Amino acid sequence: MNDRPAAFSQSGDATANVSPPEVAAVRAGEDLDWDRLAKYLTSLPELREALVDIDGPFSVEQFPNGSANLTYLLHLGATSVVLRRPPFGRIAPGAHDMKREYRVLSRLWRSYPPAPRALHLCTDIDVVGSDFVVMEYRRGEVLWGQLTPSMAALPDASRRVGRATVDALAQLHILDPSECGLGDLGRPEGFVARQVDGWAKRWELVASESEATLMGDLAVALATQMPETQRTSILHNDFKVDNCQFEPGNPDRVSAVFDWDMATLGDPLIDLGTLLNYWPDPSDTADDKPITPPGLDRMGLPTRSEVVEHYSSVTGLDGSSAPWYEAFACFKTAVVVQQLYARWERGESKDPRMADRGAWVAPMARRAARILERKPT
Repeated sequence: MNDRPAAFSQSGDATANVSPPEVAAVRAGEDLDWDRLAKYLTSLPELREALVDIDGPFSVEQFPNGSANLTYLLHLGATSVVLRRPPFGRIAPGAHDMKREYRVLSRLWRSYPPAPRALHLCTDIDVVGSDFVVMEYRRGEVLWGQLTPSMAALPDASRRVGRATVDALAQLHILDPSECGLGDLGRPEGFVARQVDGWAKRWELVASESEATLMGDLAVALATQMPETQRTSILHNDFKVDNCQFEPGNPDRVSAVFDWDMATLGDPLIDLGTLLNYWPDPSDTADDKPITPPGLDRMGLPTRSEVVEHYSSVTGLDGSSAPWYEAFACFKTAVVVQQLYARWERGESKDPRMADRGAWVAPMARRAARILERKPT
């Protein structure tokens, strides 16, 4: 296939090998009413109880590397917190659910150490124009396609990073949702079928004519080949290497996992499929490379088959149906990419990276179809 976009990577630069900054100045058009927000936050008793010294200068930076929710680093006096809100403009039904993110992170941190603690949910849209969540800020390192300087000289660091990422996912999936206070987070019965149907309908809302047949045929194939669910677990629903944070100099432990607004209860292999969909492998051809930060395919991570094997060894789940879950994840990602591009076309996104996302849909759909043709391992 020769029509794969040159910038087929999350950072939008196929050749870059420099980690993007953790925070940056707020993008043009994505400022909020900072004065109003500062007054609101410093008036909250729960923040004053949970944090130290929030009186003092107020300043804001933005986490620039995500593609959907707007995430800001707020400095309140001597303390820093993270604020997350949905993107501006029209959004897909059920997406960017701040209430869900707060519900999960206000409880899960007690049972799952990588979950940051949510401190406050605001549903008064007069404050910043939408619901938003305030959560603790954890310092650490995200690997955007290469080892950080603190890890680069450590023995076997890349494979250790890969194993730790899989461990973090597996440890989430072996939790008892009820013991975490999340036993009613979702409706696990029929979850996979609803996912396939729901994402097919989301595609229809933003479908482009050029990919309509390709994506429609893929949705039908996924629906007719669904595997049986083995277990109900807490799902992150967007689990990947760059949604994990590591302690500096420690490739063996994920210290934080980000982006919980789609968390739910359901088939845990949905999360495994997502991870595989974002995971490079030496067997990848030029036609079948997944979307990854530039350089991740050269970092030396374990292979995808090793990921499945290790995940299965920790969870006790049968990973033979992993190709179906990986194909579904690729289909779902293609829908998300089209949603992002549609928002750009409508003028609702100010992020220039979104301008070329529409060109990614067809290559991803063809990749998903090829994955679905694999025989179970």
